[in-house]
Amino acid sequence: MIPRTMTHVLFAAVLAAAPLPALAADAQVAMKNFDFAPMAITVSPGTTVTWTNRDGEPHTVVSADGLFRSAALDQNDSFKFTFDKPGTYKYVCSIHPKMVGTVTVK
Repeated sequence: MIPRTMTHVLFAAVLAAAPLPALAADAQVAMKNFDFAPMAITVSPGTTVTWTNRDGEPHTVVSADGLFRSAALDQNDSFKFTFDKPGTYKYVCSIHPKMVGTVTVK
């Protein structure tokens, strides 16, 4: 029988050697000065993108393909969406259509 402290040491060694799954990082997009900043981002599948309105006027985040749509976001409000599949996702502020952005997932 292995002493209890030795078992803990062996277990810790096994855990330390085990590869950890890659975790997708979250990404941030600000809505400020009537633009998305950054306007284009590239993320890995599983990444959650958070858009936060930093303007004094309301904005929305609406995908061109209908995949996601936020309500009107007042100053400091946020909207989140998790991108699970590779692809290019274009979006716009439906209130201010000159505000456009792209999320590329690969």
